[in-house]
Amino acid sequence: MPKNYAIRLRCPHGDHDEWVILENREESLENILHLPWDFECQLHGVLREMPIEAREEGVATDYPSLRSSAPPEFQQAPAPKAAESPETKKKPRSSERLPLHVPVVLYGWTKSQGSFQEETATLLVNASGALLTLNSKIDVGETVFLINKASREEQEVQVVYIEQIPEDKSLVGVALKYPSAQFWKITRRNPRIPKNIRVIVKGVDRNGHPFVQSSYTVDISKSGARLDGLGYLTGPGETIEVKRPWHGKARFRVIWIGQIGMEHSNQIGIYSLEEEKDFWGSKLPESGTTEPSDDNSPDKK
Repeated sequence: MPKNYAIRLRCPHGDHDEWVILENREESLENILHLPWDFECQLHGVLREMPIEAREEGVATDYPSLRSSAPPEFQQAPAPKAAESPETKKKPRSSERLPLHVPVVLYGWTKSQGSFQEETATLLVNASGALLTLNSKIDVGETVFLINKASREEQEVQVVYIEQIPEDKSLVGVALKYPSAQFWKITRRNPRIPKNIRVIVKGVDRNGHPFVQSSYTVDISKSGARLDGLGYLTGPGETIEVKRPWHGKARFRVIWIGQIGMEHSNQIGIYSLEEEKDFWGSKLPESGTTEPSDDNSPDKK
């Protein structure tokens, strides 16, 4: 049954709040709270922001100002309830959106395409999520995983917005499960050094079959490495066991795979799940001042 909602929106340039009435809406209260809406700021004109408060109309009275302004592009695509963390409860509103190019990997499973992995970059970011372009087919409401290639941080994200654009691509808005402005940092955690070390890798291939493969490192860092000859076996997000003969073994997570047909195809970047171990047996620097990049991704030419 359609309902009326009252939502409170805040201007990102200051502390001005505006109440808006949404009439005859089919969405749930949770979905209303996680969609952006248009409103008019007295100083900055028409803006679009995420609500900082939402409730069914009639629950409270004496709203300061009431206008109906539902963005039409979101009316047919309600978003699911987003997970709430202590951090989101402390913040009264989403942070300001910033135009920031952050290389990311999006991967997971969708109803339209099945298993997928795609490298792309953000267009806009804030503490709650990001806007990016995508070739893969994905639907509003689906949950996938996103890796920041520079910091190697990973989070579960929900698709909250899709807009078709030319060249068979889509503008996709994703919401972080645990909002954090620090997620988009683009500084390298640990510098890498070229090192050729023979290793034995155990894992599960893309068909679900166990494998054991000999490989070697291209370069290493305190928190991970780049391995050659494994890109066709595993995928981002998978956990593998890496063993050094006579030096022990450790668990790593695959965070990227070189694209097929490119110079670094079959190479993978891995992140240590046991960073406290001195697994590589080399003196490695703790930090560096090199250009922002993924610790274990190929150097840009």
